[in-house]
Order: sequence, then structure tokens, then C-alpha cells
Amino acid sequence: MKLVVDKNICIGCGMCIDICPEVFQYDDQDKSEVIKEKVESELEDSAGEACEACPVDAIEISEE
Repeated sequence: MKLVVDKNICIGCGMCIDICPEVFQYDDQDKSEVIKEKVESELEDSAGEACEACPVDAIEISEE
């Protein structure tokens, strides 16, 4: 699984970071960014939950 945060949409609410801090963190503009190039299988559920929790749908999932 690979994740991408659209910085143009992200409002920096931090829900994804709260749910899955192993994959997301704040960047220098206080917006979320992905810190793992590829999400390990044991983190896929929480990463998917973080994606679904995003209030502005700024996180995209691809199954690479």
C-alpha cells in the first residue's frame, strides 16, 4: 500500500497523525505528510482508517 497526501487539500487537522503516527507526521507548513514510502501490511488497517477519517479526503491510497 502506498499513500499520498494532497497538500492543496489538506487542512492540517491531524486526524491521520492521531490514528496512525507510524505513517503520518506534520510537515514544516503544519500539513500532514507520509513518512513511509510503502506501508507495511501490519499498518494497513490503521493507515486505511486514517484515510477514511480525513475530513477533506486529502489522502489517496494506491495498491502498489
